[in-house]
Amino acid sequence: MKSSPVWRRPTLDAVAARAGVSAATVSNALNGTGRLSESTRRRVLAAARELGYAPAGAARALAHGGSGVLGLTMTTYGDLPVPYTEIPYYAQLALSAMAAAHERGYLLMVMPSSLSPWMWLNTPMDGVIHVGPRADDPVRSLLLERGIPMVCEGRPPQPRWYDAWVDADHEAGLRLLLDHLEESGARRIGLTLPLHDDEYPRLIGRAYASWCGDRDVPALVEEFATLPDYFTAERDAVGRLLARDPRPDAVVGVYSDSGHNILATARHHGLRVPRDLLVACISEDPDYAATTPPVTTVSLRPDRVGDEAVDLLIALINTRHGTDRRRLVQPALIPRRSTRAPVRRRTTPSP
Repeated sequence: MKSSPVWRRPTLDAVAARAGVSAATVSNALNGTGRLSESTRRRVLAAARELGYAPAGAARALAHGGSGVLGLTMTTYGDLPVPYTEIPYYAQLALSAMAAAHERGYLLMVMPSSLSPWMWLNTPMDGVIHVGPRADDPVRSLLLERGIPMVCEGRPPQPRWYDAWVDADHEAGLRLLLDHLEESGARRIGLTLPLHDDEYPRLIGRAYASWCGDRDVPALVEEFATLPDYFTAERDAVGRLLARDPRPDAVVGVYSDSGHNILATARHHGLRVPRDLLVACISEDPDYAATTPPVTTVSLRPDRVGDEAVDLLIALINTRHGTDRRRLVQPALIPRRSTRAPVRRRTTPSP
């Protein structure tokens, strides 16, 4: 009778052979240390997944008095119409960070910022990714008191608040979208901009003003408060843009639901998209592929942001120095019919 084959734990050398790199490169890729290209790091992680290799990150942390656990905060904003987990950007961010932590041998614990100070001060964690810090941030001081490594998702309101951060390149993303609209024939592009105390609206506002200044075109901005009713406030802002004379030939929104709000307001004003108005927004919402018409979006790549944040945090835990502490993720344009240049019928000249 044949005996069952004995399962053997995959080794670091086996991962190195599968990925075609050295064992030291595998160690650097899993621990966030060294200087590796993105393609090399991803090849190593793919090889580790294929072989079922479990990195020793958590075990090593435990051996040095750590917990093997990373934290990820989800800031609870009173002005959001739905929970954070229902906003596509943050849902994708949390899932990608969780996968990245597991690949490196750590657990990831998602924690709402509304937890009591006692919980923040006493929950075992080796490091924290702090999502969306604000000027009145209640969590930052509690995390600083613990003296554990922190990575900020998004640029902090005060430059020296955090030693390390990962963010999407919002300026590049907005310019990508504005250039696309210009190529589609738009010459008067309006922007709805939320009044908020995080850095995102300020970065977007500066990028928009700079783009308009470079082309010597009017900056058409309507701001809106996010309280008490974000949906109504943004639709009113779009309405004010469309009431201008001359009105914009394109409108851009920067929140996840902005495309829906702009479409609804355009219909209310009797405008056809894209024939009368081009519409686009910054969003991860997959529903925009099925709206009437489908809406062009820019993705801020939360999957990459979450992965980079975990990679940087583990690098800080392992080395605490000698690593690039500012990382920008490049957005991606997803063009759809809402920004397709309308076809103008040619008129036959009279004989």
